[in-house]
Amino acid sequence: MPLNNDEMDRRRQKREQARKQMKRTQRRMVLLLILAVAILAGCVIAIYRMAHQTPDSQPVSAMDATTQATTEATEPTSGRVVKDPITKIHIRAVGDLNVTNASVDAGIVATGYDYTRAFRDVAAELGAADVTVMNMEGNFCGEPYGSETASAPVELLSYLKNAGVDLIQMANSYSIQNGLIGLNSTLNAIRSAGMEPLGAYASVGDFRKTKGYTICDVQGIKVAFVAFTKGVGGMGMPEGSQQCVNLLYEDYESTYKIVNKKGITSILKDVAAEKPDLTVAMLHWGSVNNDQISKTQEQIVTLMQKNGVDVIIGTHPHLVQRIDHNEKTGKLVAYSLGDFFGDGQLGGSNYSIILDIEVTKDTDLKTTKVTGFSYIPIYTLKESECDGYRRVVRIDTAMKAYEQNYVDKITKAAYDQMAHSLDRIEKRISGAAEEKDKSKS
Repeated sequence: MPLNNDEMDRRRQKREQARKQMKRTQRRMVLLLILAVAILAGCVIAIYRMAHQTPDSQPVSAMDATTQATTEATEPTSGRVVKDPITKIHIRAVGDLNVTNASVDAGIVATGYDYTRAFRDVAAELGAADVTVMNMEGNFCGEPYGSETASAPVELLSYLKNAGVDLIQMANSYSIQNGLIGLNSTLNAIRSAGMEPLGAYASVGDFRKTKGYTICDVQGIKVAFVAFTKGVGGMGMPEGSQQCVNLLYEDYESTYKIVNKKGITSILKDVAAEKPDLTVAMLHWGSVNNDQISKTQEQIVTLMQKNGVDVIIGTHPHLVQRIDHNEKTGKLVAYSLGDFFGDGQLGGSNYSIILDIEVTKDTDLKTTKVTGFSYIPIYTLKESECDGYRRVVRIDTAMKAYEQNYVDKITKAAYDQMAHSLDRIEKRISGAAEEKDKSKS
């Protein structure tokens, strides 16, 4: 189903205007450089001729030489504007936002809820991409809020939208935490905030209408997004509503051993019919607090890639896991991005990353693929690690603030934890982290 979002369009236009302005600036700089070189060359030529001219020769002014050189350097070879065949976009992704007492309370202010303080240190990074995606482990279905109901105030969605989030994965353990009524309320709240939910549907009719995917036109690159979950918190989908959540396993209520090949390929077949340039699958899979990649996960990767998926973005283990990028095929698998924001009670769940994926479309070669990725290490500060307010920060800037003795700096214990986190993130992403190191996460 196409994603029609005026706010997202305006954001894209703003980015495109910034890119055009940058290109104009670069062109001006090149022309100025050419002019400077031409002037210098003209002066050198004039001085040379003046030094070697005979009585019969006529002097050549530096301005004449400069004008000639500049004209030759800047004169277009053709009146036709050649369009650049290369288009690059950036997709950014973060992991789980867990709706708990601590994460809800992080937004409490005198007038209600405001999450500016909780995310202000990473908001610019969320909005810097062409499309930003995340996984929401919770619902939006009214009070009471917190861990028991997994319900959050809608102000959280409003802030995420303002920070630049476009798509929210809702195929996860919390899809039907509050029943189909809670799911419907959540989907409506996400759309009302100006974002689009992925992988969950209010009804079977809604699923059939959307066909289980969302299409985005990103700077002329057609990107398809799908989302699946291994299960829904150990519960079974109500009779007749199985298609309300995209499922990775047939035995999603119990052992997660039988991959839902029919359901997965059916959706991906419909996606392929749209002929997207790129397909991104957001997967809620793996095991909590476990570094191992299961055999069925490997089967799912193979199945999806054979059916056109280019990028897989994983969540659920609450730990950062390895990222595989095949430069030749341009396919990328990020097994788990860790927790973006939550309690941070599990070892290794207080740090994660903002993943930036560079996608390049070459119209001459007729290819679109992932040409690179980078990441920004982030950390969830507990109230006791800073000024009393739980929030997400960039590790590099927080450590620098501590080293320069800023007034609102973090504690020494938090600084040491961040230094450790940087090392662990690098090892986890590269795949160098071993199972025996779990206890040190």
